[in-house]
Amino acid sequence: MTAPVAEPRETSGATTGGLLRYVRSTAGPEAVDRLLARSGVPHTAEQLEDQSLWWSYETRIRLFSAATEVVGDPALMFKVGAAALQTGLAHSIVILLRALGSPRQVINQLPRAVAKFSTTSTMEVLDSGATSATIRYTLHPGYRHSRLDCSYAQGLFSVVPTVFGLPAARIEHDECESDGHGACVYRITWDRRTRLPRRRRDRAAQSLELHALRGQLRILQSAATELVASDDVATALQRIVARAAEAVLAPAYLLAVRPPGRGEPYVHSAGLPAADVAGMAATLLAGGDLGPGAVVVDVASARHSHGRLAAIYPTSDGGAMGDEASMLAAYAGHAAAALDLVIALEDARQQADRAGALLSLAHALAATTDAGAVTQVVSEALPRIVGCTSAGILLWDAATASLRSHSSVGLSGDGTDFLLGSTLRAEDAPELVGMLTDREPRIISAATSSPALRDLLRGAGTADVVAVPLLSGTTFLGVATAGWRAGEAPTRLDGDVLARLRGVGDQATSALQKARLLDTVRHQATHDALTGLPNRVLFLERLQAALPGASQGAHLGVLFCDLDRFKDVNDTLGHAAGDELLRQVAARLGSAVRPGDTVGRLSGDEFAVVLPGLVHPDDAHGLAARVTGCFDEPFRLEGTDVTMGTSVGVTVHGDGGPRTAEQLLREADAAMYRHKQRGGRGRRTTRAAP
Repeated sequence: MTAPVAEPRETSGATTGGLLRYVRSTAGPEAVDRLLARSGVPHTAEQLEDQSLWWSYETRIRLFSAATEVVGDPALMFKVGAAALQTGLAHSIVILLRALGSPRQVINQLPRAVAKFSTTSTMEVLDSGATSATIRYTLHPGYRHSRLDCSYAQGLFSVVPTVFGLPAARIEHDECESDGHGACVYRITWDRRTRLPRRRRDRAAQSLELHALRGQLRILQSAATELVASDDVATALQRIVARAAEAVLAPAYLLAVRPPGRGEPYVHSAGLPAADVAGMAATLLAGGDLGPGAVVVDVASARHSHGRLAAIYPTSDGGAMGDEASMLAAYAGHAAAALDLVIALEDARQQADRAGALLSLAHALAATTDAGAVTQVVSEALPRIVGCTSAGILLWDAATASLRSHSSVGLSGDGTDFLLGSTLRAEDAPELVGMLTDREPRIISAATSSPALRDLLRGAGTADVVAVPLLSGTTFLGVATAGWRAGEAPTRLDGDVLARLRGVGDQATSALQKARLLDTVRHQATHDALTGLPNRVLFLERLQAALPGASQGAHLGVLFCDLDRFKDVNDTLGHAAGDELLRQVAARLGSAVRPGDTVGRLSGDEFAVVLPGLVHPDDAHGLAARVTGCFDEPFRLEGTDVTMGTSVGVTVHGDGGPRTAEQLLREADAAMYRHKQRGGRGRRTTRAAP
């Protein structure tokens, strides 16, 4: 359980819980409800009775005052203190006090015991004897003294002899801070052991100790049950710290657990300054000394050493009392067993998640037909499958002998931009040369890599990377990468991590091969095999796509070109020369038009051009003139200069009624035919009616 409102850790839940239990047992549950309502504290009875929680001094006094008013007994707080051992103040305290052997020894240990319940006061034993002691109790500056708190302390002092089966102590209190004195001074006296028959005395003390032992056993059993029920490591760690406060009362706790793999330790704390936690956790895990006020135990099972747990006391009061270490160690054993179970469950869940991710990846790749989509799907799947913090696919460009990022996940915005804007050339990276040579994976660290690769990793915000080549037979397609930030990589990267990455890399390779094959098929289905230009199908698609943008000020033109006397070339020089002529014509047309225009080969010696975005309809004729100008220079075929002419038809779509792509193409074809009928060649063109 956690407190709904953060309060200063000044009063242990053992104190507030003892108050509520006493009121419930003497005045009934309704009295507890009235107490809480009158106090105005924003907490439930369950929370206030939780010994793992701490509350402010203000909450403590408000509860004391409300309880006194509800019950109507001015001496209530003395009675609550005197009944503390019976109302479960802290079972571990009873056992510790019994182990001290005598009331005098207990009195001498009270300054340390007080530190288990409150951080707002200092206690000093001025003198102690066999049957008496003098104690000074000073409230720290900044807190207002309460007579109710003073009365509660007297009740606690009175119960000390009862731990050993003796009557309650008698308290004299002549100096009180509420009366203007600098501190509260208490004179405590008690009877010698011989006052009660030995058997009766021992039976009373043993009954109290047995009650405490049973209570402590219940706490350990409850803690074991709750810890085993934890769903994840983070929840288990929170519960360990919370339950430790019931096993051994202390103002502060620190738990540091090493993760199953590499990475930052899990750290949970209570009652410590936030600025000190990281340094103290590192010291704790390293086996260092946290000071005389720390009780430290290992959180270890027969299978695994998880980390360490510390209960921390103020050193000004002498630190811990008694054998807290053995009790904390018993509790830590339960915590270690729970962590074994939770980590095993998390590992099983992780394996199931990875299996699901692999299945999802296979389904996604089966439905992906584009190389860009393949790289993105694989990158997004890698963190779940491999357990990395970032991942990506870099594809190989054989023309430039370099790798470029095509997709990445898990990087910052700046890291992604840096990676996308970077090129890793083989000549700059020996690791890449090695991978190209032996086709083997590489485990790369920014600290030891070549300068070019180190700059790339640091720019992307990655410290450790596993890179697996993507191979289609002997063809190098690229690299799949799994990366980690500094200190987050697993201890070993050449085992399961590498195996999982290789498995994903194999799937990525197959999907890329399929995507490239489909790209080839699509290209062949929409492009002319001889010239590489869009064929009639793709040309009409481009023309249809341009129609919505055709309007006044953005006219759409279509040119239809037919070569003059092309048959003569085939008949005299052969079909190979005719094919070469068509390739040269395609190249010249491509160089004559604008970058946004589309040149297509429709069939035989027929070519067409889409001219989008014309400011004026007459601009189409200027572009047609450039097209016919392509034929001014002769073509070189089979060592012979061949002069070739063309007939060009032009149609423009803009302000007229709606027309389809087929209609525009037919209009341009008709205009070209009229031009040819008039014996046109060279620069002469014919325009279709708008």
